[in-house]
Amino acid sequence: MDHALLLSIGAVILLLLLSAFFSASETGLTAASRARMHHLARNGNKRAKAVEWLLDRREDLIGALLLGNNVANIAASSLATGVLIGMFGEHGVAYATAIMTVLVLVFAEVMPKTYAINRPDRVALFVGPLVRVLVAILLPVVRTVQAIVRQTFRLFGARVHDTTDDVSPTEELRSSIDLHVREGGMVKHERDMLGSILDLAEYAVGDIMIHRQEMQTIDIGEPPAQIVDQVLASGHTRLPVWRDNPDNIVGVLHARDLLRELSRRGGATEAIDISKVVTDPWFVPETTTLRAQLSAFRQKRQHFALVVDEYGTLQGLVTLEDILEEIVGDIRDEHDKTATGVRPQPDGSWLVDGTVTIRDLNRLLDWHLSDEDFSTVAGLVIHESRTIPEPGQSFVFFDRKFEVMKRQRNRLTSLRISLLKPSENDDPDSTG
Repeated sequence: MDHALLLSIGAVILLLLLSAFFSASETGLTAASRARMHHLARNGNKRAKAVEWLLDRREDLIGALLLGNNVANIAASSLATGVLIGMFGEHGVAYATAIMTVLVLVFAEVMPKTYAINRPDRVALFVGPLVRVLVAILLPVVRTVQAIVRQTFRLFGARVHDTTDDVSPTEELRSSIDLHVREGGMVKHERDMLGSILDLAEYAVGDIMIHRQEMQTIDIGEPPAQIVDQVLASGHTRLPVWRDNPDNIVGVLHARDLLRELSRRGGATEAIDISKVVTDPWFVPETTTLRAQLSAFRQKRQHFALVVDEYGTLQGLVTLEDILEEIVGDIRDEHDKTATGVRPQPDGSWLVDGTVTIRDLNRLLDWHLSDEDFSTVAGLVIHESRTIPEPGQSFVFFDRKFEVMKRQRNRLTSLRISLLKPSENDDPDSTG
Protein backbone atom coordinates (compact mmCIF):
# COMPACT_ATOMS: atom_id res chain seq x y z
CA MET A 1 0.00 0.00 0.00
CA ASP A 2 1.61 3.27 -1.17
CA HIS A 3 2.13 6.36 0.93
CA ALA A 4 -0.58 8.45 -0.83
CA LEU A 5 -3.22 5.77 -0.16
CA LEU A 6 -2.35 5.65 3.53
CA LEU A 7 -2.61 9.44 3.74
CA SER A 8 -6.04 9.36 2.09
CA ILE A 9 -7.35 6.67 4.45
CA GLY A 10 -5.93 8.54 7.43
CA ALA A 11 -7.58 11.75 6.22
CA VAL A 12 -10.97 9.96 5.90
CA ILE A 13 -10.69 8.64 9.46
CA LEU A 14 -9.71 12.09 10.73
CA LEU A 15 -12.64 13.72 8.95
CA LEU A 16 -15.05 11.13 10.36
CA LEU A 17 -13.75 11.88 13.87
CA LEU A 18 -14.23 15.57 13.18
CA SER A 19 -17.78 14.92 11.98
CA ALA A 20 -18.47 12.92 15.16
CA PHE A 21 -17.20 15.86 17.22
CA PHE A 22 -19.57 18.25 15.44
CA SER A 23 -22.53 15.85 15.87
CA ALA A 24 -21.89 15.32 19.57
CA SER A 25 -21.38 19.05 20.08
CA GLU A 26 -24.67 19.92 18.40
CA THR A 27 -26.65 17.43 20.48
CA GLY A 28 -24.86 18.15 23.75
CA LEU A 29 -25.08 21.93 23.50
CA THR A 30 -28.72 22.04 22.43
CA ALA A 31 -29.81 19.50 25.08
CA ALA A 32 -27.76 20.91 27.95
CA SER A 33 -29.61 22.29 30.95
CA ARG A 34 -29.52 26.04 30.65
CA ALA A 35 -30.34 26.43 34.33
CA ARG A 36 -27.39 24.24 35.34
CA MET A 37 -25.05 26.09 32.99
CA HIS A 38 -26.19 29.41 34.45
CA HIS A 39 -25.61 28.12 37.99
CA LEU A 40 -22.10 26.89 37.16
CA ALA A 41 -21.22 30.07 35.28
CA ARG A 42 -22.39 32.21 38.19
CA ASN A 43 -20.05 30.20 40.43
CA GLY A 44 -17.09 30.97 38.15
CA ASN A 45 -16.95 27.92 35.86
CA LYS A 46 -15.28 29.17 32.66
CA ARG A 47 -16.48 26.23 30.57
CA ALA A 48 -20.07 26.92 31.63
CA LYS A 49 -19.61 30.58 30.68
CA ALA A 50 -18.54 29.46 27.20
CA VAL A 51 -21.65 27.26 26.95
CA GLU A 52 -23.87 30.18 28.03
CA TRP A 53 -22.22 32.38 25.40
CA LEU A 54 -23.01 29.78 22.74
CA LEU A 55 -26.61 29.24 23.89
CA ASP A 56 -27.20 33.00 23.68
CA ARG A 57 -26.14 32.77 20.00
CA ARG A 58 -28.00 29.59 19.15
CA GLU A 59 -28.48 30.46 15.46
CA ASP A 60 -24.77 31.13 14.98
CA LEU A 61 -23.95 27.96 16.94
CA ILE A 62 -26.15 25.70 14.82
CA GLY A 63 -24.90 27.33 11.62
CA ALA A 64 -21.23 26.80 12.50
CA LEU A 65 -21.73 23.19 13.59
CA LEU A 66 -23.77 22.31 10.51
CA LEU A 67 -21.17 23.96 8.29
CA GLY A 68 -18.31 22.05 9.91
CA ASN A 69 -20.24 18.78 9.93
CA ASN A 70 -21.21 18.98 6.26
CA VAL A 71 -17.72 19.97 5.14
CA ALA A 72 -16.23 17.04 7.07
CA ASN A 73 -18.76 14.52 5.71
CA ILE A 74 -18.51 15.72 2.10
CA ALA A 75 -14.72 15.81 2.22
CA ALA A 76 -14.52 12.33 3.74
CA SER A 77 -16.92 10.93 1.14
CA SER A 78 -15.00 12.58 -1.72
CA LEU A 79 -11.64 11.20 -0.53
CA ALA A 80 -13.11 7.72 -0.01
CA THR A 81 -14.67 7.79 -3.47
CA GLY A 82 -11.34 8.76 -5.06
CA VAL A 83 -9.50 5.98 -3.22
CA LEU A 84 -12.03 3.28 -4.12
CA ILE A 85 -12.25 4.35 -7.77
CA GLY A 86 -8.48 3.98 -7.94
CA MET A 87 -8.78 0.48 -6.50
CA PHE A 88 -11.95 -0.84 -8.20
CA GLY A 89 -12.58 1.46 -11.13
CA GLU A 90 -16.16 2.50 -11.84
CA HIS A 91 -17.50 0.13 -9.18
CA GLY A 92 -15.63 2.17 -6.59
CA VAL A 93 -18.41 4.78 -6.63
CA ALA A 94 -20.99 2.25 -5.42
CA TYR A 95 -18.56 0.82 -2.88
CA ALA A 96 -17.74 4.28 -1.57
CA THR A 97 -21.43 5.20 -1.26
CA ALA A 98 -22.26 2.05 0.70
CA ILE A 99 -19.21 2.15 2.96
CA MET A 100 -19.37 5.87 3.72
CA THR A 101 -23.11 5.74 4.40
CA VAL A 102 -22.53 3.11 7.09
CA LEU A 103 -19.47 4.84 8.54
CA VAL A 104 -21.07 8.30 8.65
CA LEU A 105 -24.41 7.05 9.97
CA VAL A 106 -23.00 4.81 12.70
CA PHE A 107 -19.75 6.44 13.78
CA ALA A 108 -20.25 10.11 12.86
CA GLU A 109 -23.96 10.57 13.63
CA VAL A 110 -25.80 7.95 15.72
CA MET A 111 -22.98 6.95 18.08
CA PRO A 112 -21.79 10.46 19.09
CA LYS A 113 -25.35 11.82 19.32
CA THR A 114 -26.47 8.87 21.46
CA TYR A 115 -23.60 9.48 23.84
CA ALA A 116 -24.28 13.24 23.94
CA ILE A 117 -28.02 12.94 24.52
CA ASN A 118 -27.37 10.75 27.57
CA ARG A 119 -24.70 13.11 28.98
CA PRO A 120 -25.61 16.53 27.56
CA ASP A 121 -24.20 18.67 30.38
CA ARG A 122 -20.89 16.79 30.47
CA VAL A 123 -20.48 16.96 26.70
CA ALA A 124 -21.46 20.63 26.59
CA LEU A 125 -18.88 21.56 29.23
CA PHE A 126 -16.20 19.55 27.44
CA VAL A 127 -16.71 20.97 23.93
CA GLY A 128 -17.89 24.46 24.93
CA PRO A 129 -14.57 26.37 24.85
CA LEU A 130 -13.42 24.78 21.58
CA VAL A 131 -16.78 25.29 19.85
CA ARG A 132 -16.81 28.92 20.98
CA VAL A 133 -13.50 29.49 19.17
CA LEU A 134 -14.85 27.64 16.12
CA VAL A 135 -18.03 29.77 16.05
CA ALA A 136 -15.95 32.95 16.25
CA ILE A 137 -13.75 31.81 13.33
CA LEU A 138 -16.64 30.68 11.12
CA LEU A 139 -18.92 33.60 12.03
CA PRO A 140 -18.41 35.55 8.73
CA VAL A 141 -19.26 32.47 6.67
CA VAL A 142 -22.21 31.57 8.91
CA ARG A 143 -23.64 35.09 8.72
CA THR A 144 -23.33 35.01 4.93
CA VAL A 145 -25.23 31.72 4.79
CA GLN A 146 -27.90 33.13 7.14
CA ALA A 147 -28.33 36.18 4.92
CA ILE A 148 -28.81 33.95 1.88
CA VAL A 149 -31.37 31.86 3.78
CA ARG A 150 -33.35 34.94 4.87
CA GLN A 151 -33.40 36.36 1.37
CA THR A 152 -34.64 33.03 0.05
CA PHE A 153 -37.43 32.99 2.63
CA ARG A 154 -38.42 36.53 1.67
CA LEU A 155 -38.79 35.45 -1.95
CA PHE A 156 -41.51 33.08 -0.78
CA GLY A 157 -43.10 35.63 1.59
CA ALA A 158 -41.88 34.05 4.82
CA ARG A 159 -40.19 35.97 7.63
CA VAL A 160 -38.31 33.71 10.01
CA HIS A 161 -38.14 36.28 12.82
CA ASP A 162 -41.87 37.17 12.85
CA THR A 163 -42.85 34.02 14.77
CA THR A 164 -43.29 34.03 18.51
CA ASP A 165 -43.26 31.18 20.99
CA ASP A 166 -46.71 29.74 21.65
CA VAL A 167 -45.67 28.58 25.13
CA SER A 168 -45.20 31.21 27.82
CA PRO A 169 -42.24 30.98 30.22
CA THR A 170 -44.69 30.12 33.01
CA GLU A 171 -46.16 27.20 31.08
CA GLU A 172 -42.67 26.04 30.12
CA LEU A 173 -41.69 26.00 33.81
CA ARG A 174 -44.89 24.15 34.68
CA SER A 175 -44.17 21.52 32.02
CA SER A 176 -40.61 21.12 33.32
CA ILE A 177 -41.94 20.57 36.84
CA ASP A 178 -44.41 17.92 35.63
CA LEU A 179 -41.60 16.23 33.69
CA HIS A 180 -39.42 16.02 36.82
CA VAL A 181 -42.36 14.50 38.74
CA ARG A 182 -42.89 11.83 36.05
CA GLU A 183 -39.20 10.98 36.03
CA GLY A 184 -39.17 10.58 39.79
CA GLY A 185 -36.97 13.58 40.53
CA MET A 186 -39.65 15.42 42.50
CA VAL A 187 -42.46 14.39 44.84
CA LYS A 188 -46.05 15.54 44.43
CA HIS A 189 -45.92 17.96 47.37
CA GLU A 190 -42.93 19.77 45.85
CA ARG A 191 -44.72 19.94 42.49
CA ASP A 192 -47.81 21.43 44.14
CA MET A 193 -45.73 24.06 45.92
CA LEU A 194 -43.85 25.14 42.79
CA GLY A 195 -47.03 25.08 40.73
CA SER A 196 -48.80 27.21 43.32
CA ILE A 197 -46.08 29.85 43.13
CA LEU A 198 -46.62 30.04 39.37
CA ASP A 199 -50.39 30.32 39.95
CA LEU A 200 -50.16 33.38 42.21
CA ALA A 201 -50.58 35.69 39.23
CA GLU A 202 -53.59 33.74 37.91
CA TYR A 203 -55.75 33.59 41.05
CA ALA A 204 -57.44 36.51 42.81
CA VAL A 205 -58.03 37.08 46.50
CA GLY A 206 -61.72 36.44 45.82
CA ASP A 207 -60.80 32.81 45.04
CA ILE A 208 -59.24 32.10 48.42
CA MET A 209 -60.86 34.60 50.80
CA ILE A 210 -62.84 33.62 53.87
CA HIS A 211 -66.42 34.40 52.87
CA ARG A 212 -68.32 36.97 54.89
CA GLN A 213 -70.74 34.28 56.11
CA GLU A 214 -67.83 32.46 57.75
CA MET A 215 -66.14 35.54 59.19
CA GLN A 216 -65.96 36.06 62.94
CA THR A 217 -66.73 39.71 63.64
CA ILE A 218 -67.31 41.91 66.66
CA ASP A 219 -70.02 44.50 67.28
CA ILE A 220 -68.29 47.54 68.74
CA GLY A 221 -71.51 48.44 70.52
CA GLU A 222 -71.32 45.41 72.83
CA PRO A 223 -69.93 45.78 76.39
CA PRO A 224 -66.11 45.62 76.56
CA ALA A 225 -66.21 42.58 78.84
CA GLN A 226 -68.24 40.67 76.27
CA ILE A 227 -65.86 41.72 73.50
CA VAL A 228 -62.89 40.47 75.55
CA ASP A 229 -64.63 37.12 76.00
CA GLN A 230 -65.27 36.87 72.24
CA VAL A 231 -61.64 37.60 71.41
CA LEU A 232 -60.37 35.05 73.92
CA ALA A 233 -62.81 32.43 72.62
CA SER A 234 -61.80 33.04 69.02
CA GLY A 235 -58.99 31.15 67.34
CA HIS A 236 -57.95 34.29 65.44
CA THR A 237 -55.65 37.12 66.49
CA ARG A 238 -57.33 39.74 64.29
CA LEU A 239 -61.09 40.30 64.14
CA PRO A 240 -63.10 42.82 62.06
CA VAL A 241 -65.14 45.29 64.13
CA TRP A 242 -68.44 46.74 62.87
CA ARG A 243 -70.88 49.39 64.04
CA ASP A 244 -74.69 49.38 63.50
CA ASN A 245 -74.47 47.05 60.49
CA PRO A 246 -72.20 44.00 59.92
CA ASP A 247 -71.25 45.49 56.54
CA ASN A 248 -70.07 48.71 58.18
CA ILE A 249 -66.57 47.65 59.20
CA VAL A 250 -64.95 50.40 61.26
CA GLY A 251 -61.71 48.72 62.26
CA VAL A 252 -59.71 45.60 63.04
CA LEU A 253 -59.13 44.46 66.62
CA HIS A 254 -55.82 42.72 67.33
CA ALA A 255 -55.86 40.41 70.35
CA ARG A 256 -52.39 41.58 71.38
CA ASP A 257 -53.47 45.23 71.39
CA LEU A 258 -56.54 44.34 73.43
CA LEU A 259 -54.54 42.38 76.00
CA ARG A 260 -51.98 45.18 76.24
CA GLU A 261 -54.78 47.68 76.93
CA LEU A 262 -56.37 45.26 79.38
CA SER A 263 -53.06 44.97 81.26
CA ARG A 264 -52.63 48.74 81.28
CA ARG A 265 -56.10 49.09 82.84
CA GLY A 266 -55.27 46.56 85.52
CA GLY A 267 -57.78 44.04 84.22
CA ALA A 268 -60.72 46.43 84.38
CA THR A 269 -62.56 45.49 81.21
CA GLU A 270 -65.25 48.13 81.59
CA ALA A 271 -62.60 50.86 81.48
CA ILE A 272 -61.48 49.84 77.97
CA ASP A 273 -62.51 52.03 75.04
CA ILE A 274 -62.60 49.55 72.14
CA SER A 275 -62.74 52.35 69.53
CA LYS A 276 -59.25 53.47 70.62
CA VAL A 277 -57.81 49.96 70.43
CA VAL A 278 -58.91 49.02 66.91
CA THR A 279 -56.77 49.87 63.87
CA ASP A 280 -58.02 51.23 60.57
CA PRO A 281 -59.40 48.56 58.19
CA TRP A 282 -57.68 47.89 54.89
CA PHE A 283 -59.97 47.15 51.96
CA VAL A 284 -58.79 45.46 48.76
CA PRO A 285 -60.69 44.57 45.55
CA GLU A 286 -61.65 40.93 45.15
CA THR A 287 -59.98 40.93 41.72
CA THR A 288 -56.51 41.62 43.16
CA THR A 289 -54.15 38.80 42.19
CA LEU A 290 -52.50 36.78 44.91
CA ARG A 291 -49.08 37.89 43.71
CA ALA A 292 -50.07 41.56 43.95
CA GLN A 293 -51.68 41.06 47.36
CA LEU A 294 -48.64 39.22 48.69
CA SER A 295 -46.46 42.11 47.57
CA ALA A 296 -48.89 44.58 49.17
CA PHE A 297 -48.80 42.68 52.47
CA ARG A 298 -45.01 42.96 52.47
CA GLN A 299 -44.99 46.64 51.59
CA LYS A 300 -47.62 47.65 54.16
CA ARG A 301 -46.30 45.19 56.75
CA GLN A 302 -49.81 43.96 57.40
CA HIS A 303 -51.24 40.45 57.48
CA PHE A 304 -54.96 41.16 57.21
CA ALA A 305 -57.21 42.77 54.58
CA LEU A 306 -60.96 42.98 53.97
CA VAL A 307 -62.20 42.07 50.49
CA VAL A 308 -64.85 44.12 48.68
CA ASP A 309 -66.50 43.80 45.27
CA GLU A 310 -66.73 46.44 42.56
CA TYR A 311 -69.56 48.16 44.44
CA GLY A 312 -67.61 48.35 47.70
CA THR A 313 -69.72 45.67 49.36
CA LEU A 314 -67.91 43.48 51.86
CA GLN A 315 -67.29 39.99 50.48
CA GLY A 316 -64.86 38.48 52.96
CA LEU A 317 -61.33 38.73 54.29
CA VAL A 318 -57.90 37.51 53.27
CA THR A 319 -54.76 37.09 55.34
CA LEU A 320 -51.10 36.55 54.62
CA GLU A 321 -51.49 33.04 55.98
CA ASP A 322 -54.21 32.31 53.42
CA ILE A 323 -51.82 33.14 50.57
CA LEU A 324 -48.96 31.18 52.11
CA GLU A 325 -51.28 28.19 52.51
CA GLU A 326 -51.94 28.35 48.78
CA ILE A 327 -48.24 27.61 48.33
CA VAL A 328 -47.30 25.21 51.12
CA GLY A 329 -50.70 23.77 52.06
CA ASP A 330 -52.58 24.06 55.36
CA ILE A 331 -50.70 25.76 58.19
CA ARG A 332 -52.24 24.77 61.50
CA ASP A 333 -51.18 25.61 65.04
CA GLU A 334 -52.30 24.24 68.41
CA HIS A 335 -55.38 26.49 68.40
CA ASP A 336 -56.64 25.56 64.93
CA LYS A 337 -59.42 23.08 64.48
CA THR A 338 -58.33 19.94 62.64
CA ALA A 339 -61.56 19.34 60.77
CA THR A 340 -61.13 18.85 57.06
CA GLY A 341 -63.61 19.44 54.29
CA VAL A 342 -62.71 16.25 52.38
CA ARG A 343 -63.35 12.89 54.07
CA PRO A 344 -62.69 9.57 52.28
CA GLN A 345 -65.39 6.91 52.61
CA PRO A 346 -65.03 3.10 52.75
CA ASP A 347 -66.70 2.71 49.35
CA GLY A 348 -64.04 4.87 47.66
CA SER A 349 -66.11 8.04 47.49
CA TRP A 350 -65.44 11.34 49.28
CA LEU A 351 -67.69 13.47 51.45
CA VAL A 352 -66.83 17.05 50.57
CA ASP A 353 -68.01 20.29 52.15
CA GLY A 354 -69.57 22.64 49.64
CA THR A 355 -67.13 25.41 50.60
CA VAL A 356 -64.06 23.36 49.64
CA THR A 357 -62.37 25.02 46.69
CA ILE A 358 -61.82 23.15 43.45
CA ARG A 359 -58.16 24.10 43.66
CA ASP A 360 -57.75 22.44 47.08
CA LEU A 361 -59.65 19.36 45.90
CA ASN A 362 -57.42 19.06 42.83
CA ARG A 363 -54.29 19.34 44.93
CA LEU A 364 -55.48 16.85 47.53
CA LEU A 365 -56.72 14.16 45.14
CA ASP A 366 -54.49 15.02 42.15
CA TRP A 367 -57.53 15.77 39.97
CA HIS A 368 -57.80 18.32 37.18
CA LEU A 369 -61.29 19.78 37.55
CA SER A 370 -61.69 23.21 35.97
CA ASP A 371 -62.20 26.18 38.30
CA GLU A 372 -62.39 28.84 35.62
CA ASP A 373 -66.08 29.73 36.18
CA PHE A 374 -66.42 28.80 39.86
CA SER A 375 -64.14 28.36 42.85
CA THR A 376 -65.92 25.87 45.15
CA VAL A 377 -67.37 22.38 44.81
CA ALA A 378 -70.86 23.74 45.46
CA GLY A 379 -70.29 26.34 42.76
CA LEU A 380 -69.27 23.63 40.30
CA VAL A 381 -72.48 21.63 40.89
CA ILE A 382 -74.72 24.70 40.67
CA HIS A 383 -72.95 25.94 37.54
CA GLU A 384 -73.04 22.63 35.72
CA SER A 385 -76.57 21.64 36.76
CA ARG A 386 -77.89 25.19 36.20
CA THR A 387 -80.07 24.79 39.27
CA ILE A 388 -79.85 24.67 43.06
CA PRO A 389 -80.43 20.95 43.61
CA GLU A 390 -82.21 19.31 46.51
CA PRO A 391 -80.61 16.76 48.87
CA GLY A 392 -80.58 13.34 47.25
CA GLN A 393 -80.16 14.61 43.72
CA SER A 394 -77.06 13.45 41.86
CA PHE A 395 -75.31 14.61 38.71
CA VAL A 396 -72.54 13.35 36.48
CA PHE A 397 -69.84 15.82 35.48
CA PHE A 398 -66.25 15.29 34.38
CA ASP A 399 -66.43 11.48 34.78
CA ARG A 400 -67.52 11.86 38.40
CA LYS A 401 -70.80 11.52 40.24
CA PHE A 402 -71.79 14.43 42.51
CA GLU A 403 -74.55 13.65 45.02
CA VAL A 404 -76.05 16.42 47.15
CA MET A 405 -76.10 15.31 50.79
CA LYS A 406 -77.07 18.49 52.68
CA ARG A 407 -78.44 21.91 51.80
CA GLN A 408 -79.05 24.98 53.93
CA ARG A 409 -81.34 27.45 52.23
CA ASN A 410 -79.64 28.06 48.86
CA ARG A 411 -76.26 26.72 49.97
CA LEU A 412 -74.99 23.22 49.23
CA THR A 413 -73.13 22.31 52.40
CA SER A 414 -72.18 18.67 51.80
CA LEU A 415 -71.72 16.51 48.71
CA ARG A 416 -70.55 12.99 47.96
CA ILE A 417 -68.18 12.64 45.01
CA SER A 418 -67.30 9.29 43.47
CA LEU A 419 -65.43 8.23 40.36
CA LEU A 420 -67.59 6.57 37.74
CA LYS A 421 -67.19 2.95 36.83
CA PRO A 422 -66.88 2.23 33.08
CA SER A 423 -70.48 0.97 32.97
CA GLU A 424 -71.74 4.19 34.57
CA ASN A 425 -69.91 6.50 32.19
CA ASP A 426 -72.51 6.38 29.44
CA ASP A 427 -74.96 9.05 30.60
CA PRO A 428 -73.42 12.50 30.99
CA ASP A 429 -76.66 14.08 32.19
CA SER A 430 -78.29 14.29 35.60
CA THR A 431 -79.07 10.94 37.20
CA GLY A 432 -81.43 12.21 39.83
